[in-house]
Amino acid sequence: MPGNLTFDALKQKAATGEIDTVLAAIVDMQGRLMGKRLHVSNFLDHAHEETHCCNYLLATDLLMATPEGYGSSSWQTGYGDYVMKPDLTTLRTLPWLDATVLVLCDVIDHDTHAPVAHAPREMLKRQVARLAELGFEASMATEIEFFLFQGDYRELQKRKYRDLVPFNGFNEDYNLFQTTKEEGVMRPLRNHLFAAGIPVEGTKGEAETGQQELNIRYGPALDCADHHTIAKHATKEIAWMNDCSATFLPKWAADKVGSSSHVHLSLWRDGAPAFFDEGATHGMSDVMRHFTAGLLAYVRDYTFFLAPYVNSYKRFAPGTFAPTKAVWSVDNRTAAFRLCGEGTTGVRIECRIGGSDMNPYLAQAALLAAGIRGIEEELALDPPHKGDAYAGDGVAEIPRSLRDAIGTLRNSAMLRAAFGDEVVDHYVRCGEWEQEEFDRAVTDWELIRGFEGA
Repeated sequence: MPGNLTFDALKQKAATGEIDTVLAAIVDMQGRLMGKRLHVSNFLDHAHEETHCCNYLLATDLLMATPEGYGSSSWQTGYGDYVMKPDLTTLRTLPWLDATVLVLCDVIDHDTHAPVAHAPREMLKRQVARLAELGFEASMATEIEFFLFQGDYRELQKRKYRDLVPFNGFNEDYNLFQTTKEEGVMRPLRNHLFAAGIPVEGTKGEAETGQQELNIRYGPALDCADHHTIAKHATKEIAWMNDCSATFLPKWAADKVGSSSHVHLSLWRDGAPAFFDEGATHGMSDVMRHFTAGLLAYVRDYTFFLAPYVNSYKRFAPGTFAPTKAVWSVDNRTAAFRLCGEGTTGVRIECRIGGSDMNPYLAQAALLAAGIRGIEEELALDPPHKGDAYAGDGVAEIPRSLRDAIGTLRNSAMLRAAFGDEVVDHYVRCGEWEQEEFDRAVTDWELIRGFEGA
């Protein structure tokens, strides 16, 4: 169920005054909703066919700077327009905003009228299409973790994000009493998302002070990414409405566990689980073994799409439930890939690498590309790792810095074949700029360590 509102139903709600605003949004490289607030009459008259945005929206950073070095848009080319083509199947009400609906838009080149290849939603759609050519469809789910803090975003910005106070003062992992303290935010979040057509399963406290987890039911790959993005957007807005703040920064303090975004994945064929073979070890079919082998073989190639910022790599540390070694294991949370549902029709692989800052479209597209290559090459899967993966010797490590991940992305023949050279080069530049900005910064750590002592 991609959306929960038809175009005809929108017309009726507009006529009665129930709806007066349409949010037309694309998904940017950072996984954010960017676009326009349209009066519903304008949307019904003509903007449901198309509207426009500056092409720099797919070539900016987190602070909306316009770095040099992108082939798709620049000062030299004048920063022209993209066409925003509404996908009317994604129309949905946003119950936490008065009289407002949302529609997600595909990004179309203004001159060629072709889909923009480096648009995140398009990248995932192309990998879904590749899977379909092989006779499969992907069923996916993401776990969404974040922290809640006292004080709204503007207040914390004025304080330069110092002396942050988590909404809850205790590790609240599964603790129902502790999470009661946050129900003023979390209950509206669950209910509003469900009313918006997002199949919410529930929320729970996570294993750190003020940390939350939101779970949404699995679904087709594109729906999963849409749901993740809308849920993340809603979390920030509903937190703001309750005078507090939510952050998806993976590691906000050195002494705190980070926030992840695990991705659960299985393939289906003709309505049956293609990953399941009742007579095979662990219930894993040959398709699942090849796919998982692809995930492992190319993990260093696509880590950037799971961990896109300098801060992303601060999560990867032993004893934190964030992986450091590129191994798979059976129901083992120390491994990068965990086999879940062993021996059942629900057998699936969970990728534990992604942080809360990942763009789900890019992460899912990269995982599918690697798995598809594993199927095409019929890659063999090594036996599962047993025991503490942090202590494993002689196995591949996940890249431990953004700089390393950019290098492996740049040199990935697999991703260049799957996405195209221009797309890979586009995201290499995205990573380079993030690293360059950090390299220019002087951090608190440097001042504290060296101001007097150096």
